[in-house]
Amino acid sequence: MDDRFDRRELLLHLGDMLEALNCLSIAGQPDMLVAQLAAQEESLQSFKVLRMVAPGMTVGAFGACVASAFFHWPKELLEAEPNRNALASTVQHDLFDGNPDGWKTYVADMQEKVKWFGTGLPEMKKRNADGPPLAAEMDTSPAEASVEEAPLAEWDEPDDKRGWPWPQPGSTS
Repeated sequence: MDDRFDRRELLLHLGDMLEALNCLSIAGQPDMLVAQLAAQEESLQSFKVLRMVAPGMTVGAFGACVASAFFHWPKELLEAEPNRNALASTVQHDLFDGNPDGWKTYVADMQEKVKWFGTGLPEMKKRNADGPPLAAEMDTSPAEASVEEAPLAEWDEPDDKRGWPWPQPGSTS
């Protein structure tokens, strides 16, 4: 399967998320609501994701959620076979926990570029306003649950770089 264009789109999206986070940080108002700041600042209005997060999310919380949701993306996208569920489930779990409407909008937007993004994940439940965060109820994060441990025999095998992003022997790319 040739998924280099999907990987490219996901890396571009990661860059957009970091840019949005940087723009929010520059505003220097960590206790302000993301939606409120995005509505006020013209420089933030191009970031659609800021309109998808939970209405009560602060800039500080958004920063922590983005860091948690996307920190493993670069490594995962360099794997020969990236774990698609892990890529999407950490974003669902860390950035959209308790916000199924925002998640559905986010997935629809992402699937315009990466058709498989977010498919096959369980339905989200809306968080009760008085209840604890849904993520706190789980023992492990979706990324931890979806990672398969490599058998010890594979640890001693040579680390050949084959396939994307390393070209096949004899290829001109």
